[in-house]
Amino acid sequence: MFQQLLPIILPVVVCTLVGLVWAWLKVPLDREFMTRLIMNIGTPCLILQGIAGLPPGDDGFLLMVALGVAVHLGCAVVGGAALRLLGQPARSYLPVLMFGNATNVGLPLCMFAFGPEGLGLGVGHVLVGSVGQFVFGPLFQGRQSAWSTLLRTPVIYAAALGLLMHMAGVRLPLWATNTVGLLGGLAIPMMLLALGHALATIRPSNLPVATGLGVARIVCGFLLALGLVEALGLEGTQRGVLLIQSAMPVAIFNYLFAARYERHPEEVASAIVTSTAVSFLTLPALVAFALG
Repeated sequence: MFQQLLPIILPVVVCTLVGLVWAWLKVPLDREFMTRLIMNIGTPCLILQGIAGLPPGDDGFLLMVALGVAVHLGCAVVGGAALRLLGQPARSYLPVLMFGNATNVGLPLCMFAFGPEGLGLGVGHVLVGSVGQFVFGPLFQGRQSAWSTLLRTPVIYAAALGLLMHMAGVRLPLWATNTVGLLGGLAIPMMLLALGHALATIRPSNLPVATGLGVARIVCGFLLALGLVEALGLEGTQRGVLLIQSAMPVAIFNYLFAARYERHPEEVASAIVTSTAVSFLTLPALVAFALG
């Protein structure tokens, strides 16, 4: 089992460490440019590639979207109740408990563990989280309209195109498939490098609260996914992808929204660091369990 886990986990860890070392060496890196390239080109192409790679007529993607909605809503209900009970600010911390890093860490794990099918199904969970963050964040944290931002997000259009093609059984022409695959190949290594660089530049604050939030994000997502897996009798790739994607650490976008709307950004940043550290320590057990 150990030899089976290494090819899945080590690429994710090594690429993230490269980003960390890059930041520690103070070598210049235009993170704004990388983020724009990832969000506007790499990730949309990766998502389109993932959906297009699913077998025609396969309903697994729609099921994964529905399960992603269930996990996110479950985290919102459980997290909201816990925060209220503990007297913590829900507008600052509820998104932390809801949205995991299913794109930067989850997608490469799903791809390495389950191949093209894992990537395609993992995209379903990413789509739910992306739409949820861009709608829920501004509405809940800033009480602002999110539709203009959502409509300017290329990921949404790539997912809609891929879903329509998947439902109609239409394939991309070979030139488009190769182009999308080439551009989508940028996304995962650049996301992991950006993740490592961001982790190296975040300054932890209020570690007890941050650690509690980070651990709660991982545990709550995993337990909800495990309950759905057992209740629905999911097996194979669907089971593994749901478990992996639901148990991811706190998403970096939570910090961006917290900083924009002044919702305890230091604590949110610290939750990202602590949850990512915990996640990397527990990845072998998570992936081994997901592989069944």
